[in-house]
Amino acid sequence: MKTISIKSNLGIPKYKQIISSIEKTIEDGKLKKDEKLPSINKVCLEFSLSRDTVLQAYEELKKRGIIYAILGKGYYIKSIEISTKQRIFLLFEELNIFKEDIYNSFLENIGKKAQVDIFFHHFNIQVFKKLINESNGNYTKYIIMPTNLVEAASVIKTLPVNDVYILDQTNPDLKSYPAIYQNHLSDIYNGLLKGKYKLNKYEKLILIFPGFREPLGMKIGFENFCTDHNFCYEIIPEFRNRAIKKGEVYIIPNDRDLVSVIEQSKVQNLKSGSDYGIVSYNETPLKKIVENGITTISTDFEAMGKILAQMILQGNKKQIENRCALIIRNSL
Repeated sequence: MKTISIKSNLGIPKYKQIISSIEKTIEDGKLKKDEKLPSINKVCLEFSLSRDTVLQAYEELKKRGIIYAILGKGYYIKSIEISTKQRIFLLFEELNIFKEDIYNSFLENIGKKAQVDIFFHHFNIQVFKKLINESNGNYTKYIIMPTNLVEAASVIKTLPVNDVYILDQTNPDLKSYPAIYQNHLSDIYNGLLKGKYKLNKYEKLILIFPGFREPLGMKIGFENFCTDHNFCYEIIPEFRNRAIKKGEVYIIPNDRDLVSVIEQSKVQNLKSGSDYGIVSYNETPLKKIVENGITTISTDFEAMGKILAQMILQGNKKQIENRCALIIRNSL
């Protein structure tokens, strides 16, 4: 069999020898795009191998995008680019500056032998299901950002269990999967605790929490902090048609609400950091200068991308909580 060569007593698993043989044949120019590979049954008979061994080799090559299968006909060459060792499915909820930081950091650290395909589910469970179902079996690794979608865990469990990594938010239903995540409950609690000496001069803490995209842990952590430390507090779904009262502090996860609060303060001629306070979620370069500096609670998104890449390259199967910090500026 010209395409595949198997040797005994090499100490190399037979399925890996099949992969190497096909790669070498492609490299030598003896296999072209859309050419058919020997059938699984033919390879089994030729080398006295189990069907599972041959199938494992073919499926790995399929995940890397080197071959494809046609039901009832067999396996064919899809790409002659054999340098791709990892083909990664990356599913974000949406693209924003924070996800861009994670993505760029991940690309920088995963190496040039990985192909990364990025998709977005936009908090829509039907889109989430469709993207995962269509990708299943076509990638070596699946990185999923499930956010707070109710049915996400059951959909994720249809993927190969050893190839899945969870990003940003996890939950008890996904505890068996490796993850790099934010602990939103403790992040907001500890962030506010660090800034308590600043918060003490204010009369009321207000969390703007729409509840559609924001993690529930953020709301619970806020409530726990206010209760434990005797702060008067309120949780509102949006900032609309509302006057700012002196002595209020707004904790704001969404940048649209941040803009609305600042605009209203201009109408009322109020100064942040003295008349009222702002704590925004997620650090951006603009928050260093807007309003002479906006206080933020933020995870390190670049670190999240780097750690994720290292986990995949090293085969790390742990759940890692990404660090978070309070950055105090003039708005508090």
